[in-house]
Amino acid sequence: MSGRLLHIYTAAAAGAAPQSAAEATLEPGRGIVGDRYHASTGTFSVKSSGKSDHEVTLIEAEAIDRFNRETGLALAYGDLRRNLVTRGIRLNELVGHEFSVGDCRLEGLRLCEPCAHLAKTVAKQVLPGLVHQAGLRARIVRGGLVKTGDAVGERVEAAL
Repeated sequence: MSGRLLHIYTAAAAGAAPQSAAEATLEPGRGIVGDRYHASTGTFSVKSSGKSDHEVTLIEAEAIDRFNRETGLALAYGDLRRNLVTRGIRLNELVGHEFSVGDCRLEGLRLCEPCAHLAKTVAKQVLPGLVHQAGLRARIVRGGLVKTGDAVGERVEAAL
């Protein structure tokens, strides 16, 4: 199973609106160049200092589409504040595994569950409506440039 990278989003600071980009540079140990967590200005930057799970977040377009159909909302893909929006790959299955996005390599660390902060920012329905479907937190193993349209490969090896 492999998919595609549909959208790339970064936000310059905590609370800033996510901006769409056609490409982005992933830097191991830091995150996406230009994103709030790369600059250590994200809402949870202090809490996550020294941890890898805020480097990159991913979400399936299919989960957002389903959520919108079930709730009657019309959230845009960037509204959920995840960095990479994919189609055609089950992200939950990548927890504990390395996988590719274009020429970059990521490690799926844990699910990116919806939180009270996201519910307050976006819509209260995200808490019950996106449990276990709000995306994946990943560490950048091998950085580089990613572009919309890049392949998002199935897991390539078990992470240690």
